[in-house]
Amino acid sequence: MTTIIASRPDIPGEDFSRVAMTEETLSLLQKLRGIHGDLMFHLSGGCCDGSSPMCYPVGDFRIGGQDLLLGTFDLPATDDLPATEIGFWVAKPHFEYLRGSHITLDTVDGRGAGFSVESPEGKRFIMRSTLLPS
Repeated sequence: MTTIIASRPDIPGEDFSRVAMTEETLSLLQKLRGIHGDLMFHLSGGCCDGSSPMCYPVGDFRIGGQDLLLGTFDLPATDDLPATEIGFWVAKPHFEYLRGSHITLDTVDGRGAGFSVESPEGKRFIMRSTLLPS
């Protein structure tokens, strides 16, 4: 697992990244951007698919007052796509469980969550977490 991109911190008062992604995740996201346009992540913390990071085209999932922007990734341009940003959102109640963790988005073979855009690619996004230093 090679982490290559750390998110910008977006929680007021914090100056450290809480989310990163692997090279494999970046590669898949660049492919998915070419198909679906701008993307975002959301983690609801609910049962089943809600406990996995879900990737949606921007505008297909409504962010509400109970959601917190955990971090924003700056994705580089490719030969076919301009540079862009991808936000990683989490439901505020679930953030209380994640508060002490750093998340790395990784990609593995397998069927993705039902509504997440990677599903037809035979891949799925997963989270690997480590404890933040105290």
